[in-house]
Amino acid sequence: MSIVEDRLPDEGGDDLLAAEFVLGVLSAEERAAAARRIEAEPAFARLVERWEGDLAPMSAAYAPVEPPASAKAGLDRRLFPEGGERSRPRLWSSLAFWRGLAAAAVAALALAILLPFAVRPPAPQDRLVASLSAADSDVRYVALYDPAAGQVDLRHVSGERAAGRDFELWVIEGANQPISMGVIPAGETAQLPVEAEVGGRLAAGAKLAISLEPAGGSPTGLPTGPVISLGDLLRL
Repeated sequence: MSIVEDRLPDEGGDDLLAAEFVLGVLSAEERAAAARRIEAEPAFARLVERWEGDLAPMSAAYAPVEPPASAKAGLDRRLFPEGGERSRPRLWSSLAFWRGLAAAAVAALALAILLPFAVRPPAPQDRLVASLSAADSDVRYVALYDPAAGQVDLRHVSGERAAGRDFELWVIEGANQPISMGVIPAGETAQLPVEAEVGGRLAAGAKLAISLEPAGGSPTGLPTGPVISLGDLLRL
């Protein structure tokens, strides 16, 4: 079996796998295996469908961005090299043409997927995503960090906070102590600004964690309550 087809419960199980499929953070091999499961397993297909519905509202917080005018010119150069169609009478039977067309289609699909999450033209920094969950807790969040926007966007998927308690977000880099990113406001979606010092610690491989704290957040600067949700940051 592949990694996807043999996902263990302590690795997040099918629910987390479905979320990663919808977010687009799986490798090509894992994504192909997940797609086969969607076709063959109705239960897994329903999980993917549920995650698509859960994550769709995240796009409502972002204004659409028009692709740059240079995009069409770039596609024209790839599809119709110097000389245009007439210099290539067998264009439609050309393998190079179909490869170019396939590459252009993939680029267009990637643009269509990422546009809802964009608030400005693409920046050099990578955006990062994390699916936060824990085996002994029903609190689940999806977090998206955009360095260009300087904030973490959070989507509350499930789990309720107790009366008089707050959820606090932390970044954990290697063996270093957790650094608070702030108390998470209540609601389906939330945004937390990221200070430059903290942003420097947010990289693929770091972890985000949510702890249960007294109202207003930890009084000590470190988690005082249980960690109820945790996940690795991955490049989007």
